[in-house]
Amino acid sequence: MNQKVLIIEDNPEIANLVALHLKDINCDADIAMDGTEGLRHFNDNNYELVILDLMLPGMNGLEVCKQLRTSDSYVPVIMLTSKSSELDRVLGLEIGADDYITKPFSIPELMARVKAQFRRLNAFQAPQSQNNIQLGDLKIEADKHRVSLKDKKVELTAKEFDLLLHFASHPGRVYNRAELLDQVWGYSFEGYEHTVNSHINRLRNKIETDPAHPEYIMTVWGVGYKFNEECP
Repeated sequence: MNQKVLIIEDNPEIANLVALHLKDINCDADIAMDGTEGLRHFNDNNYELVILDLMLPGMNGLEVCKQLRTSDSYVPVIMLTSKSSELDRVLGLEIGADDYITKPFSIPELMARVKAQFRRLNAFQAPQSQNNIQLGDLKIEADKHRVSLKDKKVELTAKEFDLLLHFASHPGRVYNRAELLDQVWGYSFEGYEHTVNSHINRLRNKIETDPAHPEYIMTVWGVGYKFNEECP
């Protein structure tokens, strides 16, 4: 069965081109030309991926992404935009986008990122018995994309959640930065190993009592990181 993708993009040439190439990788695409129409499509259908332009007429992509993240079901979002500043990229990721690609872009790269999101979803499709992970005071509800610490909700970005779930699903397993980029981000960001460091630092600030002396995500000096198999 083909996977269903929603494209929210006000440029018909770009939207139709992306839809055409999605068909080549067994995806059926619906197109919405503005944010309000996109939300209506999203609420009326079941999608496995949303490709979202940031600069939309009316409701912009950032606001659309916020609305998508209020849904009970979690659907990956790739932001597609002409804006390339670091601030715009960070804002998009902070409100819940899973990936970010700037125009002009190459179709092969976009298709690679789409397939990476599908691989990531498949990798995190845990059996029903493993949907909830409880490690010390930390609880992870994989199917709801929800994390709580001492029964208080922890607000994580999409990638922070994926990183935490990956660690917690393999306690004691040591990963270097390249492995985490490949297995969590879904494809290689050559020269972007610092991305792992920054995400781990932010994750520690949110789940550790003392980030300088972590109890959950441990540094294995000279090798990488692991999730503590002996959580307090």
